[in-house]
Amino acid sequence: MSTTAAQLRSRLPRVSPRAAQAAVQRARLTVVPRVRSRAPRVPFVTLISMLLLGGVIGLLLFNTSMQQASFQATALERQASDLGARQEALELDLQGLREPARIAQAAQRQGMVIPATAGVLDLGSGKVTGDAAAADGEPLPISPPAPTRPEVLAPVTVQESPKQGERGERRRDGRDGEPAAGR
Repeated sequence: MSTTAAQLRSRLPRVSPRAAQAAVQRARLTVVPRVRSRAPRVPFVTLISMLLLGGVIGLLLFNTSMQQASFQATALERQASDLGARQEALELDLQGLREPARIAQAAQRQGMVIPATAGVLDLGSGKVTGDAAAADGEPLPISPPAPTRPEVLAPVTVQESPKQGERGERRRDGRDGEPAAGR
């Protein structure tokens, strides 16, 4: 083994003792005081707290605005429903006012009668065409006849069926048409 160590030593370059001494001095370890460099925690905690607080406040404001929009939509739907019902009622009233029978009765109350023949007035020339004749003054019957009910819808009369003892059938106890006694 010593031969191997000698061979290894012979391969190493020769260094002067002074250079060796300087290398040893440089290689010595010394205790260096640790420098503590921590980021300050207060600004970071403040930033995170502000972000959380802003998020909560933002969610509350968003929720409040959504509820207000919902209430407004409900009120508008109710108003639209009321206006739709009012429009339908007004259309029914208008339809009743436009009925021909009602218009004819109002005309007769004002003294109007239906002429036998009618003439046509040409507004451009002012001439009457057709056979215009004066009305005789007799009011026509306006009220329509009452509607007739189809036979399919005629009421059906229901007859009561005779009770079992009244049909004259023979009963189990041997009597004809009499109710059983003791039951």
